[in-house]
Amino acid sequence: MDSSMIGKIEKAMRYAQEPDRISFNQFQVNFNGDHDSHTVTYSNGKWTCDCGFFGARGVCSHVMTLERILMGMVTPAQAVPMPA
Repeated sequence: MDSSMIGKIEKAMRYAQEPDRISFNQFQVNFNGDHDSHTVTYSNGKWTCDCGFFGARGVCSHVMTLERILMGMVTPAQAVPMPA
């Protein structure tokens, strides 16, 4: 392995320890939940999920899971308050 590749590997290892360097603009994932599969998207700081709970509340377990995994790299979803 040449020295330039070794340097790139070392840099990648350092970058991996500094996740605050990364922020996502958009992505789409398939999330295999307990009862069904769902499509979750993130675009320009906004989340969507095709599950029924997200449609009513603006947040769901699928989105919350991805927020935990990507903590610091995405904007958290804004939950819709329950009506009084």
